[in-house]
This record gives sequence, C-alpha cells and structure tokens, in this order.
Amino acid sequence: MKKKAEKIVMITAYDCPTAGLVDEAGVDIILVGDSMGNVILGYENTIPVTLDDIIHHTKAVVRGTQRAMVAADMPFLTYQTGPSDALRNAGRLLQEGGAGAVKLEGGSAVCPQVRALVEAGIPVIGHLGLTPQSIHVFGGYKLQGREPEEARKILSDARALEQAGAFAIVLECIPEELAARVTAALSIPTIGIGAGLHCDGQVLVLHDMLGIAGKVHPRFVKQYAHLSEAIRKAVEQYAEEVRQEKFPDAEHSFSADESAAHPAPIANKR
Repeated sequence: MKKKAEKIVMITAYDCPTAGLVDEAGVDIILVGDSMGNVILGYENTIPVTLDDIIHHTKAVVRGTQRAMVAADMPFLTYQTGPSDALRNAGRLLQEGGAGAVKLEGGSAVCPQVRALVEAGIPVIGHLGLTPQSIHVFGGYKLQGREPEEARKILSDARALEQAGAFAIVLECIPEELAARVTAALSIPTIGIGAGLHCDGQVLVLHDMLGIAGKVHPRFVKQYAHLSEAIRKAVEQYAEEVRQEKFPDAEHSFSADESAAHPAPIANKR
C-alpha cells in the first residue's frame, strides 16, 4: 500500500459487535489498543492494563472480524523486561487471542525484542513519539519531537525499528514536518495519530471519534459522530416508558400461542 501511495486505515475496537461494524466499514487494521484502559476500563492511563485484559478483548474482536488485520497492543511490562518475556507474551496474544500482529512502544531500546519476535514469526508494529506507557516520564500527554535532539532521536529510532524487522510504525503526537521526514526516510509505512497528513495511514480511537469517550478529547481527534447524547436520550426514553408502563407494549409482548424464540445467531466465518 505504501508503494502504491494507498492510505492505510486503522482504528481501535474492543468487542465483537463494534469490530464487526468497523470491519464492514472497510478499515485495514483493527487495533485492540491498551487505550481500553482509558475508554473502556475507567483508568486514568494505559499502565494498569494487563496482558489478560488484552487477550480477553482481542478474542472478542477476532470473533467479529472477517477481513481486517487484527493487531494487539503489548501492555506495560510485558516486553520491556527483555526478548524472552516479549516472545512469551506476544505468543499468547497470537495463540490465545488470535491476533495477527502485535504493537509495542519504544525505539532502539526495544529493538532486541522486536528482532526476537520477528524471527519467531510474529509481525510487529512499532510506536514512537508520545508513547502512553511512558506518560510518567513525559510528565503528561505532550507533543513530542519539537526540539532538534528529540526529532533526531525519533528519526533514528524509526530507522532502528525498521532494521529490526517492524513492518509499520505508529507516530503519535509529533510535529507534522517531523512525521513527513520519518515517513520519507522509511520503506515501511507510518501510521499517524496527531502527526499530520503526510503519514502513510491514520489511526483513531473509536470511542473518541464517535463522541462516547467523555467531553474532553485530544485536539487531533475529529469527532465523526456525537453518540453520547443519542445513547443518553435513548436510555432516558426507555426509563420513562418503563415507569409509565408504556413498555413493553403489545408489539413487544407474547401471547400464549406465539413462539419466543430468537433468531439463530450467525456463525462467525473466521
């Protein structure tokens, strides 16, 4: 796709029905991100997310997906401790979770892990710039790579990840000009989030773009829908109808001679 100048579309999903919807919408990669810590599990950041959390949600996403690649995030301390731990934990994401690739954060420091995974047949996506698992080091969610030395480090790390065998790199929250430089320097694709237009693809967190992740969202997020209000209104209407005995009505009740059977579930083809 990079050689053909075709943009790569990545989006997060964390359960079976939403995975099915985004898959049908034609995305190329579904990321089971540790962002679930923020948008699903109620944590302040991604650090508390466990490997079992990711495996659990990856299995659900895979069951809802027919065509897109499913990539799973490697959580905090599942790979930073060395190639052996990285290999064992990434193996679980593929073997138990059903993922087709894994994503991990960091540059040259994690290249031994990337190399070990790739040599074992596990496709790897890198992640540079604002890496959420290092949030305490950065002192918050801040733009990275503004200073010349920071920019040189990101470019150097990107080249190192490519040499180690990563097949793509997520660039998060870095200046647009730097993302363009990194993208031009690599033969593997870059996937941007808050990194401007010149990356080879883009990724967003589904709950952010649908407007169901809270009132505060990053500047780089475009909200394509505002579902929080729609969901709230639907539940309010349901609650009112129950209290006023308007639901269930005749259309949603059964008589003695009717069958209550639900339609048979559709088997997943995957």
